[in-house]
Formats: sequence, C-alpha cells, structure tokens
Amino acid sequence: MGTKGREIVEKAGLDVDQLIKLLNKAYSDEWLAYYQYWVGAKVAEGVLAGPISAEMMEHAKEEFEHAEKLAGRISELGGQPVLSPAEWYQESNCEYLVPSDPEAVVLLRQNIASERCAIEVYENLLESIDGKDRITEDLILDILADEVEHEEDLEHLAKALPAALKGKACGCSAKK
Repeated sequence: MGTKGREIVEKAGLDVDQLIKLLNKAYSDEWLAYYQYWVGAKVAEGVLAGPISAEMMEHAKEEFEHAEKLAGRISELGGQPVLSPAEWYQESNCEYLVPSDPEAVVLLRQNIASERCAIEVYENLLESIDGKDRITEDLILDILADEVEHEEDLEHLAKALPAALKGKACGCSAKK
C-alpha cells in the first residue's frame, strides 16, 4: 500500500494489520465457498440436479471474483493473501460443508446455510470498519450485495421444490 493510503486508514483509527487479518478470513471463506459450489455442482444428483447445479456454477464464479477482489485489497493494504489452501479452512469464518450427500436438494440447503454465514461475516466486517476505510467499505458492500442475492436465489429454488423434498436436511452445523 502506498504511504499516504496506509496513513489515511491508520489516521481513521483502524489497525491495518487487524483489517488485513479480517480480510484474509473473508478471503479464505470465499475460496471455500467457491469450491463448495463448484464441487457441489459437479457431484449433484437427483431430479433437480440440473437447475440447482446451474445456479451453483454461477455462484461459484462470483465467489471466485470475491476472492480476487479481497486479495487485491489485502495487497493494497500491504498484506499478503492466505497462500495455502490448507490454511483457508483454519482461517475461515464459515464452515465448509462437504457435499457428502450428492442429493441436489441437500446441496441447496448447505449453500443457503453458507450464504447466511457469509452475510453475517460481511455485516460484522462493515461494523468493524464503520466508515473509516471507504475503499474497503465499498468493496465489502459490493460483496455483501452479491451474498444477499445468492441467498435469495437459493431460497427461491428451495421454495419451488415439491413438498416431499422440502424437509431434506443439509447436514449443517456452525463452525466453532
């Protein structure tokens, strides 16, 4: 990050190193979300696999774009994005939900849960910035809007499910 850019963020009262840490956690979440969507779309089975897989592939692409944007901001702040996929799981805020049950409806429920976690993460990140870093704030608002849209897209698919499929569990639990 340029000297003046870092000075502005620090002058606003933000700990740049702590901000980089929070952004790296979100970055790790995005990589795991990308993979969860991508691999889920590849293994999805069942009557509704087609439309659910198509939606998951679209979301995978957008999660990848979020990771790219976060990596760019981390670098601008003088940090380094998490380099190891093994570290993504350790650094993440949200649980990676393994698609061990390839039923498309179960995968849909898992991804709804993941989007809800992402929304919470970005809301908390915005609170920590609280108008002190407009560049990061704009980036997070943009990503948050996508995550809210993803949740809505998936909920619409879930509402369209036949009644017999609505009760399928997702195997979700909160990451501790």
